[in-house]
Amino acid sequence: MTKIIILGAHGQIAQLVRQRLLKETDAQLTLYLRHAQRLGQIDAKRETVIDGDVTDFDKLSAAIAGQDIVYANLGGRFEPMAQNIVQAMTANHVSRLIYVTGLGLYHEVPGEFGRWVEASIGSDIMDDTRRAAKIIEDSTVNYTIIRAAYMNNQDDINYETTQKGEPFKGTIISRKSIADYIIKLIQNPQLDNYASVGIDQPGSDGDRPY
Repeated sequence: MTKIIILGAHGQIAQLVRQRLLKETDAQLTLYLRHAQRLGQIDAKRETVIDGDVTDFDKLSAAIAGQDIVYANLGGRFEPMAQNIVQAMTANHVSRLIYVTGLGLYHEVPGEFGRWVEASIGSDIMDDTRRAAKIIEDSTVNYTIIRAAYMNNQDDINYETTQKGEPFKGTIISRKSIADYIIKLIQNPQLDNYASVGIDQPGSDGDRPY
């Protein structure tokens, strides 16, 4: 039985992943988030809720102990959170990390859309995101970094992926598609290990997300 901790468990993608894991697997879930009352009803037989902040290293480390997979779906300042996640995983001998972030980590987005991404997100946020990714990539954990295009709530699953070193494709992606890819990573332990993967909707290329 796989034990999975979801960091940022109230996030939109995290909630999609959580519901699919409950329906499609027998995994035991630890839901780690601030203001845990937001979750509402849980499956007490399969879910444990921890009200905590990823910046609280001691609480995070205790929560990660004994897990098989860490799935992080976070917002805020990424560098200190990535540092804590890697440190806690290393200290507790937990190896598998699935980490969701945005596109543009390696200036891999071509053309006018790439220039727009850099300008619209801003150098402070992009630099913080890049430092966080480097902490993960320089660690010993078995990571999959998911670099997502601009997200929407379309009710479909339709995506393609690119690897680090390849130009990013597309401008948009549905949250359901990202959740589906995360489920595949969990169900297929050999998929995209030690990889930074771009994800987008096929045919959504353009100068702006639409």
